[in-house]
Amino acid sequence: MNDIALMVVSVLAEDGPRETGPEFGKASPFGLLVIALLLVGTFLLVWSMNRHLRKLPKSFDEPDEKGDDGESKRESG
Repeated sequence: MNDIALMVVSVLAEDGPRETGPEFGKASPFGLLVIALLLVGTFLLVWSMNRHLRKLPKSFDEPDEKGDDGESKRESG
């Protein structure tokens, strides 16, 4: 078992890094474009959601049926 493990480790250790050209590790302008588009899309989605939330009523409770005295059903019951 130790011989097999030693052989596997030695084979894996022989190969150096394969992508070591002058552009290795540098971000491309395309990546920056993708991130910028994602940020713009997120901003537009949040802006649209806020517009829709402003149109909603303050509460979804049923309107008061008592009228002028201002008490709701739960407070009197």
